[in-house]
Formats: sequence, C-alpha cells, structure tokens
Amino acid sequence: MLFLWLYMFYSCAGSCAGLATRGSPAPPRAAPPLPQLLPPAPGEPGEESSLEEQRAAPDAASPISSFFNGSGTKRLPQAIIIGVKKGGTRALLEFLRVHPDVRAVGAEPHFFDRNYERGLGWYRDLMPRTLEGQITMEKTPSYFVTKEAPARISSMSKGTKLIVVVRDPVTRAISDYTQTLSKKPDIPTFESLTFKNRTTGLIDTSWSAIQIGIYAKHLENWLLYFPIGQILFVSGERLISDPAGELGRVQDFLGLKRIITDKHFYFNKTKGFPCLKKAEGSSKPHCLGKTKGRTHPDIDQEVVQRLRDFYRPFNMKFYQMTGQDFGWD
Repeated sequence: MLFLWLYMFYSCAGSCAGLATRGSPAPPRAAPPLPQLLPPAPGEPGEESSLEEQRAAPDAASPISSFFNGSGTKRLPQAIIIGVKKGGTRALLEFLRVHPDVRAVGAEPHFFDRNYERGLGWYRDLMPRTLEGQITMEKTPSYFVTKEAPARISSMSKGTKLIVVVRDPVTRAISDYTQTLSKKPDIPTFESLTFKNRTTGLIDTSWSAIQIGIYAKHLENWLLYFPIGQILFVSGERLISDPAGELGRVQDFLGLKRIITDKHFYFNKTKGFPCLKKAEGSSKPHCLGKTKGRTHPDIDQEVVQRLRDFYRPFNMKFYQMTGQDFGWD
C-alpha cells in the first residue's frame, strides 16, 4: 500500500507540474535520496572517530528507512548479562526475549574476553537490528570473572546496564563439574579436584569451578568501573521458584514495561525448572535444551560441607556489597 502511495505521489508530482505550466515542459527533477540503511560503523578502539561522537549523534533510523530495511538499526548493547556460568544466564536471556522491546544475540559473542582485538565495529555487526525504544542485549557469563572486561565495557559505554545471575556457589560448582563430566567422562572426581590436599582440607581456588563462586572477589573488580546501582543481581534460585518475580525486577531495572508475567510460564516437573508457554516467534511451549537440568553426581557430603564453610565468609561479604541476602547458608 505504501509503495502504491509513493508511486502515485511521484507520478502526480510530475503531471501536476505540467498542468501548472499549461503544457510547458517541467524542469527535470532530481531523484530523491535513498534512505541510509545503516549508520557508519564505529571506529576501532583507540581511533579518534570515537564512541563519544557515536553516542552524541542520533542513531535511530527514520520511520521510512525502518520500513525499507525492515528491522531498524544495529547498535552496541545497552545491557549485558555478564555472569555467572551455570547460574541461569541462558534461562534469563530466553525469558527476556519474550519481551517485544528486547532484542538479543542468541550466541555468546565473547567480545570483551576473547575477541576484543576485532574491534567495536565487528562487535556491533553481531547485534540484532532494533527500532527506537528497543533494547539491544547480549550475554556472555565469562565476563564476570575476566579481569579486563569491566574496563573494556566501561570504555564502550559507562552507562551500560549489567546483569549478574548468581547461584549458591557450591551447587554452581557441582553443576559446572557435571557439565564438564558430560563432555569428558574420564576427568578426576569432583572431590579430588576440590582440594589441593584432602588431608589438610585446603581448597584449590585455582580450579575454575571453585574460583567462579567467590563472587565478592570478582565484584570488587567491577566496582572499580561501575556503581553498584548499575548492576542487577538476579537470584538463580528465585529464577526457578518465581521466574515472573525475578523477571519483574529485571524489567524494572531495564526501564521496560512489565509485560513478562506469570501467564508466560509453566513448571516442568521432569526438568525441575520453569518453561515458557510461548517462546519468541513461536506459538508452542519451549523448555531449555536437554543439556539443562542434568542430574548431578553424588558428592561426598563431607566435601560439600567443607565447601560451604569455605564460601561462607565470601558469601557474607557479597551480601553486604549487594545489599541482598541470597540465603545460601
């Protein structure tokens, strides 16, 4: 319909001009400029065509160009789920994508930890197109434990909103081990990897499955670059027991209307966690993949208790830093 209207408009413009001059030939008309479908790519880190200019310039496509390109403009993310591994980041992203004002990358870009040398132009090109008022997001859980990530994200935009999904660090470590075990069945036991010395009970904090759960230590690094109010901490446990409640907090944090509610979820007893009644772009129910909800191996309860004792002071400090008691003890 719009194309028909445009055709009639330009046809009329020529013919009406002819009528206005009573048959004299109309002067040649310049062709209308084509809408710009993509803004210029941002400069690489260190270039002076800087992100400051990009942020200052209007980045939203006009309604007519949005119509022609079908999906808007690619933008750097305004919000990032930065962690933690095996905390529930995939579930949170899938739930958020139900919201019409959230557009997110499905795969993990790993830009700020593994691909930073590719530059912000490469990173932005990975992003989905958005219309004005929509939020661009991505999630890469390893950012939370990457020392360089806070400074790099701050360099991109100091206003980036950050989301961390945290979970009982003992359960998280066991889940992490379970995932590795499914890929490498011949790895040592959880118990043997946990300790530097089983006799003395000294925990091996160099093992990533243990190290990731020392949330307070990692958070200190982020607070050097971002205020605590710019980071939302989502409970992985409540994401299972009350997904709509946690999603309500996330939507408020992102400045979105609370559209995702209880009506979007049902609890899958077999998997042990909530599923979407309708996923993004589908009319069918959707649960996370078969790799989610794996049965954990039986772990020696003495080892579990040793780990709980180890994490307790770090958990207490994390509660103080965030102002939230996650109830892990």
